[in-house]
Amino acid sequence: MAFSLVCQRTTIARYLGCLRSRPLHFRVAYSVAQRRTFLNFFRKKAEDSKEPLEPIPSLSEDDLFHPFSKSPFPAVRAKGQTISSMAPCPVCASRHSHTHEHDHEKPTKVKNVSFECPDCGWPTHCSEEHWKEDKEHEKYCSRLREANEDEHDLRSGRRMPEFELPGPQGYEEAISFANWDVFWYTRGFNSMDSERSRRHASKLLTYPMTIGSVLHQHSSLMLNNQRLTPEGSRSMAAIRSTLHTEPGAPETHEASVGKPQVRIFILGARGESSLPPHVWEQLGFLFPAANFHLFFIGPQVALPLEKQTSSATPSAANDSQTSSLETAAPNEEIPGDPASSDEILKAGTTQIEAKKPLYTPNVYTPQTPAAIPPLKWTRSSLARYGVPSYTTPYSYQMSLSGLQVDNYADVHPLFEETLDPYSDVFFFFAPGFGFPSPSFKDEAGEAVLQISSPTEWGSVLPMLLASKCPIFVTGFSPADVERDVRSLSTAPGVAGEFEWVVTPGPNPFGSEKWEVADFDPRLMVKTNWGIWAIRGKSRDIQERNFFSNLFSNN
Repeated sequence: MAFSLVCQRTTIARYLGCLRSRPLHFRVAYSVAQRRTFLNFFRKKAEDSKEPLEPIPSLSEDDLFHPFSKSPFPAVRAKGQTISSMAPCPVCASRHSHTHEHDHEKPTKVKNVSFECPDCGWPTHCSEEHWKEDKEHEKYCSRLREANEDEHDLRSGRRMPEFELPGPQGYEEAISFANWDVFWYTRGFNSMDSERSRRHASKLLTYPMTIGSVLHQHSSLMLNNQRLTPEGSRSMAAIRSTLHTEPGAPETHEASVGKPQVRIFILGARGESSLPPHVWEQLGFLFPAANFHLFFIGPQVALPLEKQTSSATPSAANDSQTSSLETAAPNEEIPGDPASSDEILKAGTTQIEAKKPLYTPNVYTPQTPAAIPPLKWTRSSLARYGVPSYTTPYSYQMSLSGLQVDNYADVHPLFEETLDPYSDVFFFFAPGFGFPSPSFKDEAGEAVLQISSPTEWGSVLPMLLASKCPIFVTGFSPADVERDVRSLSTAPGVAGEFEWVVTPGPNPFGSEKWEVADFDPRLMVKTNWGIWAIRGKSRDIQERNFFSNLFSNN
């Protein structure tokens, strides 16, 4: 706005200067009233062209702490009610677990939380007396307060520069993957001026940046720090030869001509399948010389809203999302251009908000994310994959596909013959290999681990190991990573059939935001805290010549 005013003032000065250079009788003709009219015209034009002001936030930075029951946002109040209906009081639970049948004292009934801690604002105990009695609460109270303020900050309505993502990387500008701070600086993000902004940005970008940071040739997981194994170095060299150009050649889109498309299979996808496409596009910006196709596969993959025709019947409008999506004819605009799909986004967003509840609890088996608004080029892929699915060619180097299927084994035959370690990679984001299966039990009636269950991952991992493609797995805590790694030694078809690509350890691009369990506020984790990777065991063939056979005892 300041620049436009300077231009307009310069125009006025030049015009008045022209008047002064005219003869006297010409200057007299332009009276003071005429000049005033002239100036008022430009002043009104400047006022009309003012840039819109930033939205006024409903909460200031020093007013982000509110108890859940007194929050100004209905979604936060609904979250507090959900916790009060699910979480047990920790003091009641400890007394109940230490009370035995032979004790004379009557067992204490476990009550749900209803009293909100005045320091963190979360419902944490059943009464104020139990809150004062619990000495363990102070260990995690500061984290809960941090999460409380983060929830209110996201809904405060302030301008969030941390969510303003940069465009393509500049020519010959190297990116560092040492940690979040160095990455944001070398990638050209807005300055993260507070820890809260860091947490918001890391939560949004943890999925695409976790993938990019391990596949990139400048990854921080190297042989030198013993995170990358010798076998993993050979495996990563194969796919990096497709992602990057030869040494000395420029990393441009023209260099991708003739290269195979890199396919990234995200199995068991949940929330990552509902991320906006422009967030996943950040992954493509890290590899200018590569073309990507992301596959979200799982029973809880978010599918786009179906666009109904005006002649659709009410029964057809209630059909599953598996039917064909009507797509507009392509034009000069690039696929996924926001300007080319405004009407679709507005209509889709209105329907999503109408059906979406105020708050969905994060229970053991999370619900399927809400339907995503289709972009202009989004089309149904039911005929191709045979399951509810869609494909969106978002940009010239990034395509997204979602397949809603109960088990990956059902669609593996579609990809089995074309899997190639030079162009394909698999990712599991917190798959829960080491957790007991909720739907399958052995002959003794005991639940088996999900990595061995035929209804979860029992038949999937042996198929992936046979492809020799790298398999990356993340965990939400050190205990979760250890639990999944230990389960590898007990799974049939997996134990003894894999080699380490990346050793288990922290993920530099995990989320820095604490995720609190609704069924117990004491349980807090960070998305993608750790990462490790394996691949199918390679069996080298040793050739024996004629002379070695003569002197061999075999």
